[in-house]
Amino acid sequence: MSSVRGKVAVVTGAGSGIGRGLALGLAARGARLSLADIDEARLAETAELARRLGGEVHTARVDVSERAAVTAYAAEVVSHFGVVHQVYNNAGIAVPGASVVECRWADYERVLAVNLWGVIHGTKAFLPHLVASGDGHLVNISSLDGIMAQAGMSAYSASKFAVRGFTESVRGEMLIAGLPIQVTVVHPGGVKTNIARAALEEAERRGMRVSARNRARTRVYEEKLLRMPPDRAARRILDGVEAGKTRILVGGDARLVDLVVRVAPAHYPRLSTWLDRLLFDRPPSTSRPSSNRSSSNRSSSGRI
Repeated sequence: MSSVRGKVAVVTGAGSGIGRGLALGLAARGARLSLADIDEARLAETAELARRLGGEVHTARVDVSERAAVTAYAAEVVSHFGVVHQVYNNAGIAVPGASVVECRWADYERVLAVNLWGVIHGTKAFLPHLVASGDGHLVNISSLDGIMAQAGMSAYSASKFAVRGFTESVRGEMLIAGLPIQVTVVHPGGVKTNIARAALEEAERRGMRVSARNRARTRVYEEKLLRMPPDRAARRILDGVEAGKTRILVGGDARLVDLVVRVAPAHYPRLSTWLDRLLFDRPPSTSRPSSNRSSSNRSSSGRI
């Protein structure tokens, strides 16, 4: 068991979505908090909400893709609280998707820098302090897309599969060493966060082409797929952490995908493709469809 009350807990990506839900859930359960995000305005909002719940809150603007910044942040947290018991490596981003041929090098680099290297940086920087606490818990947030890969989401899926593998490897090392630390990987399904909209806005800011199809697909995600409130997702994560679970599936969609992949690992890509067409493709015309349909209009939005 891994109680939250009285523990010092670090949450990255705490400015919105699951990160904010975790921060508020931890505050309500009596944890002391250090919250980090790259968006200072949203981070300040989360901190104020947590304080209203009685939480002791420390904040820092941190870009988790920067190793030196995360290392300095870990030292700052220890200096402030004297100890760290729990770390929730939650920060993540997505980009409007495209085929692997069309996806830009810069998109791969940025997604992997935040989603994967951010988790590695957070783990490396805080792990010695978690061990020193004598009752540490490392929680890394993967995704449904760390269980089942989707076409048009190679950057995001690669990062989330890697988080899963990295976390499970760390867990094995802790067990072999007999260290007093628990390690958990989390796979949220469709949680109502701003990651899909943020991906479009970031693409526009960088001058990338955002098609009407990109926008329509994002609307489908926001209106039909990303439905679970972040506070409910956070509650399930924290319940799992307190129960000592090493693997937490958040949402019925995540549990269903996990089952399908386990039962039919060689065949799920066909099912995934069928669902993709059902959700996002235009109604079929009466004429015979072209056999060389371009992938240029296919895009995707990420989950956390």
